[in-house]
Amino acid sequence: MENIQNKVVIITGASSGIGEATAKLLAQNGAKVVLAARREQRLLSIVDTIRQGGGDAFSVKADVVSADDMRNLAQFTFDTYGRIDVLINNAGIMPNSKLNELRVEEWGQMIDVNIKGVLYGIAAVLPTMRKQQSGHIINLSSTAGYHVAPTSAVYSATKFAVRAISEGLRLEESPTSHIRSTLIAPGLTQTELLDHITSPEVQTISSQIKDMGISPYSIAKAIAFAINEPDDTLVSEIMVRPAVL
Repeated sequence: MENIQNKVVIITGASSGIGEATAKLLAQNGAKVVLAARREQRLLSIVDTIRQGGGDAFSVKADVVSADDMRNLAQFTFDTYGRIDVLINNAGIMPNSKLNELRVEEWGQMIDVNIKGVLYGIAAVLPTMRKQQSGHIINLSSTAGYHVAPTSAVYSATKFAVRAISEGLRLEESPTSHIRSTLIAPGLTQTELLDHITSPEVQTISSQIKDMGISPYSIAKAIAFAINEPDDTLVSEIMVRPAVL
């Protein structure tokens, strides 16, 4: 993990699950991590844990649906460390339901967080990375970004969009600005995503499969692998899923 050492890494959705696991793993391997999420007290607790273990970490309360928040997050990171090496666009929500339930507000929330949040993150760090002529943007998609299931139409649409954004970013920036773009596609993972489903039908399905999810650290290790590759190597996509599903 020698290529992770001293890299400055922003992680959104870092107050739990994959974001928290990734922050801890990268910090253990020498990265300087800036954790972002809406739950400030939870972030502070994680930062304290990282620092007690000898890691270098800060936190910023930020909502990915706010372009201003994301710009402020990037500016804080640059002011603190003088560069931005990696952005991990991890924040996401998954209130799945069938289309005929007409949960229009939840559709809008998924579009805002899962698509706009990724774009706002990219917009916040891209100018700095282009000036540096280096950087790495890692976007979290999902296995649902490759396959649509009943109840996942809108969620899958947002994750298909993340795939398109990631590939466009690779094509535009990697050849000239040396900015790497990686897509990480987790399958069922033991995070809080299933806890926020409001559809009774999907809640029933979720309760039956929840325990089959893999550890967030399995996803964190995939992220670390992509970051650790040398600058001339671009890991474009990694899918990690439970062996039983």
